[in-house]
Amino acid sequence: MIPDAVRLPLDFDPKRLRADLAVAEEIGWTDHFVKRNYEGTWSAIALRGPAYATHPVQAIYSDPGCTEFSDTPVLDACAYFREVLGAFSCPLQSVRLMRLDPGSVILEHRDHDLDVESGFARLHVPVATNPGVTFMLNQRPVRMGEGECWYLRLSDPHAVRNDGADARVHLVIDVIADDWLKRLLGA
Repeated sequence: MIPDAVRLPLDFDPKRLRADLAVAEEIGWTDHFVKRNYEGTWSAIALRGPAYATHPVQAIYSDPGCTEFSDTPVLDACAYFREVLGAFSCPLQSVRLMRLDPGSVILEHRDHDLDVESGFARLHVPVATNPGVTFMLNQRPVRMGEGECWYLRLSDPHAVRNDGADARVHLVIDVIADDWLKRLLGA
């Protein structure tokens, strides 16, 4: 079985990630729609979403039944994010920037079927973080640095706190767990 947290052998330039973040932020953030899962401010910007999405909330939704995805105009404006996504040889589904403001908490929950064993994976690339961010997975902290790429088995219990002074922003990439990703996880 694949461990619950694996740092993948992919690293991205934190300065270039932040530069594209500044471009994306001009569009603005959409509050996460599952308010029972958090306290404070948790928001997202869709970079790739369900092809049927006509509203920002639909665009940030990671629809497990969706089979057709399309890039958003925000991704079109962010050359480095497109380059980062090009590093993944597995099929991409939803891609979002997810922001957790200072003093905010994502309460412990599970994202069912978000594990390689079920055929899907959620990958995290921290774009902006700080020492006050604590990501707990199975009641153990996972420390992720800017520009790193992580597989997290999110069908397991997980929670996040941002006790720092700055927002925590991750590039969150939902993918189909194909042979390429499984080889990468085993490397």
